[in-house]
Amino acid sequence: MPHSDRMEKGGSVNQVHTKHSELRSILITGATGGIGIELARRYARPGRTLILWGRNAERLQRLATLCCARGAAVVTRQIDLVDGKAALAALREDDTKHPLDLVVLGAGLSDIQPAGQLTEDPEKVLDLCLVNFTIPATLATAAAERMIARGGGKIALIGSVAGFYELPFAASYSSSKAGLAQFAEAANLGWSRHNVRITLIVPGFVDTPMSQRLEGERPFLVSAGSAALRIMRAIKMGKKEYIFPWQFRVLRVVERLVPHFLRARILLSLKAGQKPAKNS
Repeated sequence: MPHSDRMEKGGSVNQVHTKHSELRSILITGATGGIGIELARRYARPGRTLILWGRNAERLQRLATLCCARGAAVVTRQIDLVDGKAALAALREDDTKHPLDLVVLGAGLSDIQPAGQLTEDPEKVLDLCLVNFTIPATLATAAAERMIARGGGKIALIGSVAGFYELPFAASYSSSKAGLAQFAEAANLGWSRHNVRITLIVPGFVDTPMSQRLEGERPFLVSAGSAALRIMRAIKMGKKEYIFPWQFRVLRVVERLVPHFLRARILLSLKAGQKPAKNS
């Protein structure tokens, strides 16, 4: 597994776990994606350790330099979350060195059924479901196990409004996000009594490289910086679920009133396309 564990200048790495709002050690997966970069920048400060995971080594190095300049201590790890065993071992290793107060599981993949084909690519479906559901659920569970032993912690899962809909052209993506939402709700029931709080973040369209691949309209588009601020606020407030922007909260109420046959007709009428993915 490609692995970079570099402590950059900028503060002590000695950790004292806290049950309260102070966050001394934060892990962010998908740190080299649009939202991940903005979260890392905003969480960086003196006395705090950021553990940043991503696939792109060059972006990780640039982000580490930026966060160090803001006073944070930084550990980077180049990792592909398709390898679940390696990801689980990595989380345990990083948590042993830097007991985690907050874990933000933001890495994700997206895919749309290619034009002219009747199904998605099975190999891409496998990777997507691993990265969007199986690995976040696994890492959240491993983090919670250790947080409970220390007295508590916070976990944020990045879902999507796509999880509310059975998208026929993106069945694996929409269902993986729906599964993540169900996991978050169930895990919250079990872990909240032990002071481990899960926040499910449910964004609409955010102006990131992932959404920029989409061809067509991106209604109610939010910048990555604005998304990061909203996410941080929701985590701080201990929200169980946070949907943004507000228009999608309204749509969530409205769509529940639509008869199933009409809902299916609307979803089947939707069209979407995408550009090739870039490594993040």
